[in-house]
Amino acid sequence: MTTTNDPEVIFAPATGMGRAAVAIVRVSGAGTRGVLEALCGRVPQPRRASLRTLCDPATGEDLDQALVVWFPGPASFTGEDMAELQCHGGRGVIASILRVLARLPHCRPALAGEFTRRALLNGRMTLDQVEGLADLIDAETEAQRRQALRALEGETGKAVQQWREDIIGAMALMEAAIDFSDESDVSEKVIADGLRIAQSIRDQIESELSKPQRPERLREGYRIVLAGPPNAGKSTLLNALARRDAAIVSPIAGTTRDVIEVHLDLGGYPVLLIDTAGLRESDDRVEQEGIRRTQARIAEADLVIWLQPPGGEACPLDGPDVLVLGTKADLGTSGSGLSVSATTGVGIDRLLSLLQIRAETAFAAGEGILITRERHRAALEDTLACLDRALAGDAEGATELVAEDLRLAARALGRITGEVDVEDVLDRLFAGFCIGK
Repeated sequence: MTTTNDPEVIFAPATGMGRAAVAIVRVSGAGTRGVLEALCGRVPQPRRASLRTLCDPATGEDLDQALVVWFPGPASFTGEDMAELQCHGGRGVIASILRVLARLPHCRPALAGEFTRRALLNGRMTLDQVEGLADLIDAETEAQRRQALRALEGETGKAVQQWREDIIGAMALMEAAIDFSDESDVSEKVIADGLRIAQSIRDQIESELSKPQRPERLREGYRIVLAGPPNAGKSTLLNALARRDAAIVSPIAGTTRDVIEVHLDLGGYPVLLIDTAGLRESDDRVEQEGIRRTQARIAEADLVIWLQPPGGEACPLDGPDVLVLGTKADLGTSGSGLSVSATTGVGIDRLLSLLQIRAETAFAAGEGILITRERHRAALEDTLACLDRALAGDAEGATELVAEDLRLAARALGRITGEVDVEDVLDRLFAGFCIGK
């Protein structure tokens, strides 16, 4: 575990390496004070931006004029001594500062996500907050930003921590009942109180698990599959909605052989638009594979748009998640309630508005749901199973087993916030972080 007594100092640019007005280089570790003394002569007052001339301590050469901010630990992002060098954003400036830092004793470039990893290991963040930070960095739409910010602020962790504390309290009551088993009246009351707590937490978790999985899907987007027979206009419509040539358009039936995906932002909600191979009987083995993939995507879709050209066959699909869309409206009508022409643009704006409403309605149902990752869901399912065993175990009079199942339930909950079993998810999580984060 990283501690503030570790002499090793890490550094990295926290901004992009391209040309910019300002760049930020972050430094963290117990030796940060010595780094600042080497670069700018003295350490500025804590948490106040101070103008300093950075120089190479080996040669005395000036590197840049920068604003230096000093954050003594543990009241810093990482929980260690930290500093930020806000310098000019030229590539040469950044490169010279990083080169000098690399030559200082006990200094090394940070790994991806290492600043945040140290914040986690030093107790400045919980694992669910780290995941929220990762999602916030990757957020491309308003809905994704809002959900990530709620996670970063610890909305999930607060609820989970309260459940965990209550379960630990119930476990303590069970252990007390074991200690006072010779006093049956006391033991029975204590057991009843513990089971009442366990039942309440069990019901709350079951209620959370029964809610829609929209927050977990928000990172991927609302999945819309364009389906229909060959030459129904799927690829043309995809290009019109994406406002670029994302798919090959040809009058030759069977041109689309593979799935093509385009990400859209509709009113702040992420939408994944999927173009698929036309559905028909075919002896072409490649086209057959494309059709198989189409059918798989239809099964996973939040919404299937069946494209029906003039004179086309009726939609073979049914249900509230299927929208029949007439295409090639410039050539005639298909009998569908909503028709578009990707060539002239007729009906495109109306279709986009409809898709935005669909996405908004779907994701709005997920507002306030605590589960934002599949990992959270798996941990809650394990917790629920442990609580069910505990409640069933009481019927058999096995108080010791009830206490053990409650301990396992608390452990399962602890995986969400990183209380236990954290190492097995850290490497995978931080691999997607920026170097300076």
